[in-house]
Amino acid sequence: MSLPPLVDPAESLTPQEIRRYSRHLIIPDVAMDGQKRLKNAKVLCVGAGGLGSPALMYLAAAGVGTLGIIDFDVVDESNLQRQVIHGQSDVGRLKAESARDSVKEINPLVNVVLHTERLDSSNAMEIFAPYDLIVDGTDNFATRYLVNDACVLLGKPYVWGSIYRFDGQASVFWAEHGPCYRCLYPEPPPPGMVPSCAEGGVLGVLCASIGSIQVTEAIKVLTGVGDALVGRLMIYDALEMTYRAVKVRKDPECPLCGKNPTITELIDYEQFCGTVSDEAQLAAASSTITASELKAMQDRGDEFLLVDVREPAEWEIVRIPGAVLIPKGDLPSRLSDLPQDKPVVMYCKTGIRSAETLALLKNAGFKDAMHVQGGVSAWATQVDKTAPVY
Repeated sequence: MSLPPLVDPAESLTPQEIRRYSRHLIIPDVAMDGQKRLKNAKVLCVGAGGLGSPALMYLAAAGVGTLGIIDFDVVDESNLQRQVIHGQSDVGRLKAESARDSVKEINPLVNVVLHTERLDSSNAMEIFAPYDLIVDGTDNFATRYLVNDACVLLGKPYVWGSIYRFDGQASVFWAEHGPCYRCLYPEPPPPGMVPSCAEGGVLGVLCASIGSIQVTEAIKVLTGVGDALVGRLMIYDALEMTYRAVKVRKDPECPLCGKNPTITELIDYEQFCGTVSDEAQLAAASSTITASELKAMQDRGDEFLLVDVREPAEWEIVRIPGAVLIPKGDLPSRLSDLPQDKPVVMYCKTGIRSAETLALLKNAGFKDAMHVQGGVSAWATQVDKTAPVY
């Protein structure tokens, strides 16, 4: 969809800016006018992780005048496989601060604004308000719906991206000209149905592929060149090396951007999406043990079956001694493999998948089933500190 430029051009470019952005200036579709619009633009990147890394780096290199970065997390060594805006010396630093330093090294002419608080319903509207465009690089459904709803209520466009293993998606959502995220995904998936990148993995370079699409769309929306991905979903398959576009139509019954909206303010998105189902929460309330309690059970020689419900690739990385592997997806068909005369203790990476399988076992009559809070990650930090963390 061809759209008018989102921002007005700045008054002028300095001789230094002309030298720096000369390869843009000689593109007829961008030229001086487009570059002055980029200089005058204010863009907020939600997240300085996998997608935020290439997005921030190329937005800075392109000459976007003001870049906002919102991220409350710190750099972990496991981030470095894909979050290329950070380096080894940044481990333990706030991602926002590390990203700022990289941005300033790429382009000292960019004004960087940091937001190091957690984004939620209480601050999203205030944080988003000064910016022209939002780039969403988040990896959880609660924040995606929050970003979408805040942008629609504020009348702002945003560029969305998503990655998982070898697959990526990208689009531009702008309710004034097309659909919003809720038109595409009216409801979040059931808790535990879609693994996060931390659980399912992601090919590191996929971040560059989708992040670069996001920046391309941001530049197009800001300057008014080309046809933006409004009303289209771009789907990328890295294994097949294919791109395909799917039309996304505005839903007239959308509760946010439809004809008769019922959502007029931000809601509780953690509750709306739910990290675990109500059944899992109920089951876990009375049948959860800590990693230290599991170790004590082992040391006492208690009789129980320890079941790892992760995937085989995760099992190869690290496991708790004495466990057997039955992936979560296989468990419903393997209930007969579980003992009825002694407790079954389950664990996953962080405790979310094992809580869901706990509910399954409770419903199947395994009254003594339990799960380990924090999973193998808690085991590695509380019990066996030589175990690798992934």
